[in-house]
Amino acid sequence: MNKFHNPDRNVFLSDIIFRMNRKVSVARLSVLSNTLLIAMKVVVGIMSGSISILSEAIHSFMDLLAAIIAFFSVRISDTPADKRHPYGHGKFENISGVVEAMLIFIASGWIILEAVRKIINPHEIEKIGLGVIVMGISALVNFFVSRTLYKVAKSEDSIALEADALHLKVDVYTSLGVAFGLLLMLILGYFTKNPLVHYLDPLIAILVALLILRESFILFKKAYAPLLDEALAEVEVEQIKADIVMYCSKTISYHSLRTRKAGNYRYVDFHLDVPPGMTVKEAHDLCDRMEEEIKKSLDHTEVTIHVESK
Repeated sequence: MNKFHNPDRNVFLSDIIFRMNRKVSVARLSVLSNTLLIAMKVVVGIMSGSISILSEAIHSFMDLLAAIIAFFSVRISDTPADKRHPYGHGKFENISGVVEAMLIFIASGWIILEAVRKIINPHEIEKIGLGVIVMGISALVNFFVSRTLYKVAKSEDSIALEADALHLKVDVYTSLGVAFGLLLMLILGYFTKNPLVHYLDPLIAILVALLILRESFILFKKAYAPLLDEALAEVEVEQIKADIVMYCSKTISYHSLRTRKAGNYRYVDFHLDVPPGMTVKEAHDLCDRMEEEIKKSLDHTEVTIHVESK
């Protein structure tokens, strides 16, 4: 007996709409917060002449682009499969993650270039106190927004939202770093009057850029792997194997297990060997039970089982 078991691909529309609205709402929050922070940082950066504040403005601009990309990618990725995309639209999130990583890389290069120019041609920084306040506000806002993004990204297994959250998480640390550096410049400049204190500003900017470079590498690696149909994480594959083995026996076995991921959707397929005497209905019921067991272990998983007679 040869039978191709392909479970129903349709997902309850209400569930899709609920998850989509939740992801889109939190992505919209990120867009709004980044827009506000960019305006603040650009104004204060220009007023003070601080390259570290302007580097943070560029960082926030990259965050804004990332948030916009995430906003549209989560809307597309959760739309149901159609004739042109029978496996769904999940990889839109991975593509957005790769684009975001490249944007971060470009931003960090620009920051380093500008910081080197400031080291070669240093100048006095003005309105340092205002810069400290703006950086503190930025860190606080991004802390709460990134925490919200991470929470939704984890529950929905969204690489696009996780990437956006990672941007903002790094922004928290860099904003605090810039605030600390500016505060140090303010204190040292007041007490020592040493002109060398102004070299701190571009040095802090370079440190920010290096942190951003590290962020882009981590994000690129995570987002790019599913585009090559890389297998699921080893711990998830082992769980799938355990779920399958529960229904195997001396006369029932499996082989050719394959897994991959697109966005937050997992795809699993394998061949199931059954005894010649098993009826089509019995084989179908067995496949349904195995499929449900795997789906209980891993959310957003689609299982395809190829039944073969020994």
